[in-house]
Amino acid sequence: MISVVKINGSPTRPSKTEILINAIGASLAAKVDVNEQAITLADVGHSVMCGLTRPEVSAKGEQLLQLAERADVLIVGTPVYRASYTGLLKHFFDLVDRDAMRGRRVILCATGGSPLHGLMLEHQLRPLMGFFAMQTVQTGIYGLSDDFQDGRVVGSSLLARIDQAASEVVDLLPASRARIAEVVS
Repeated sequence: MISVVKINGSPTRPSKTEILINAIGASLAAKVDVNEQAITLADVGHSVMCGLTRPEVSAKGEQLLQLAERADVLIVGTPVYRASYTGLLKHFFDLVDRDAMRGRRVILCATGGSPLHGLMLEHQLRPLMGFFAMQTVQTGIYGLSDDFQDGRVVGSSLLARIDQAASEVVDLLPASRARIAEVVS
């Protein structure tokens, strides 16, 4: 079983970002056994935002940071705000231990109102994960308002990208490769 931590950088609830992150988590859970937990910064951001440095965050904030640092896989999502990820998400990662994140696998996703912001994944969010030496899957996932309906992902292209990214992260998991090899042989 792999530990998956979903980090939602949206400052509001409900959010399309949360819908997208949950869809990715469900796709991944359909492929491998997961123990899934969520960090929804709209709900718990105050636990992290209360300090500028790690020793200043609350006990709950410290637990959340450690949860992310121990995950096998992270699903990191954010709405695009002013052509970038949210400040709430940035502050969370400002406090994460850089060395603890080395080699963690991550699926990146974002939501926005315009297709013009889709490259934020490549030009801003992926380099942030690169700073931590994390393994990001090749497929970035960007959802537009039209991709969501009644609290779920309905865009066929977006659903295909979700499935592709989930498959890519499974390929990065050594234990999963062994299980897949056993089934094939």
